[in-house]
Amino acid sequence: MDYDPLRRGVAEFVGTFTLVFIGAGAILTSTKLFAAAFAQGAGDTASGLGLVAIALAHGLAIAVMVSAVGHISGGHFNPAVTLGFLVTRRLAPMLALTYWAAQFAAATLAALLLRAIYPQAVRNVAHLGAPGLGGGVTPWQGFVIEVVLTFFLVWVVFATAADPGGTFKSIAGLAIGLTITLDICMGGPLTGAAMNPARAFGPELVQRDWTNAWIWYAGPVVGAALAALAYEFLYLRPVRPLVPVGPPESGVIEPRPGETSVT
Repeated sequence: MDYDPLRRGVAEFVGTFTLVFIGAGAILTSTKLFAAAFAQGAGDTASGLGLVAIALAHGLAIAVMVSAVGHISGGHFNPAVTLGFLVTRRLAPMLALTYWAAQFAAATLAALLLRAIYPQAVRNVAHLGAPGLGGGVTPWQGFVIEVVLTFFLVWVVFATAADPGGTFKSIAGLAIGLTITLDICMGGPLTGAAMNPARAFGPELVQRDWTNAWIWYAGPVVGAALAALAYEFLYLRPVRPLVPVGPPESGVIEPRPGETSVT
């Protein structure tokens, strides 16, 4: 990966645009289909299928884009993920600013395009795909849910994409996409499971709906920072040199418990 901010920024823009256009678009489409199904008495079935479709839309969008341009920018597409790399000193501050600008701009453009595509009645019901709290969920409960869900996401990002010894590094996009899918299956009805300030920002700005907006900024920021710092401290710190414990004439560094022998 080279430093070139333009190349990296464009990759982040395209990936974030894809996430918001496909993810929020799936919510709008499901809302439209749900209204039709409800009129025919099949509302419960449509609601369940809609959640799965929305979760898969978000997860597949990320899986595809991380796989496509992860080698260019790292495939963040999420200001919270970028923050995680910044606080662990794995990303230069100027690059982080470039990523954030690209991510928020892409989310806004995607939301503007969705507003032009879907009728106002659907946009108003679905709030243009902006996340919202489910019935009975308090703002502080929503905040905690977003913290936990984002922690899972950034933990998996670091374990698969940042850790050079990660088991699934070659298919990191799939693991990250599946994490988003499972998070939405649980948290979608509760908070929208945004886990991503840009994903919330675009629809909120275009729809002018800022109800409890702090949840989808503070929650992901806290969750991402906790996951990134925890994984960095526990698993990515410089390891101690391997000390030979076998006889020098053997030419083999015998492993200590939990290590692999090196010849």
